[in-house]
Amino acid sequence: MWAFLRRLFRRPSTDSLVGLDPQRTRLIVGLGNPGPEYADTRHNLGFRCVEELARRNAAAWQDKTNSWNSLIAVIHPNADDPKITVVLAKPQTYMNRSGGAVKALLEFLGLEQNKCLIVYDDMDLPFGTLRLRQRGSAGTHNGMRSIVSSLQSDEVPRLRIGISQASPGEATSHVLSEFAPDERAAVDELVARASDAAMAWAIEGPEMAMNRYNSSVKA
Repeated sequence: MWAFLRRLFRRPSTDSLVGLDPQRTRLIVGLGNPGPEYADTRHNLGFRCVEELARRNAAAWQDKTNSWNSLIAVIHPNADDPKITVVLAKPQTYMNRSGGAVKALLEFLGLEQNKCLIVYDDMDLPFGTLRLRQRGSAGTHNGMRSIVSSLQSDEVPRLRIGISQASPGEATSHVLSEFAPDERAAVDELVARASDAAMAWAIEGPEMAMNRYNSSVKA
């Protein structure tokens, strides 16, 4: 009797991650460092990409740092064909320890690694270049190194956003520097284009997205 009454009056779960179908769910993780002092730095382009996707879809961020060390937003990008749900994530672990958060989210959502896209800045690409790949080495990026180490695999889709090479010995100061005022319009356009590429990967598939967005710097 009491069990029936508890079920009858129990509030429905407000957690938008509960009950998602792994076959119809995609995870897009933007890498960055938490805190206002890092918000406008080159190293936070991954954060800015997922923030742009949340803004376009009027999605609120949920604080899931106690569960998965991340801020989470859930979007349904195609209202006419709601087959795909996209979970957006911003790990709050700082860049060098992003792997634990990604692994925890994949395990909770029951997703294969090929359903998770990592978005991050890359010094090894010219500014404005996008490179979408389904697998590959972590390169020199510490956030991606952490993810590959945590998952024990480099079979992880990634979208690299070019920020240009640093001067010798100045890699850290370069990635943690803010964009100059005369660069900001170009950065806004780059973030918008990266957001388009990430959404194309989730909705249209990797091949279509790579064919469309793996190009040289936009003229």
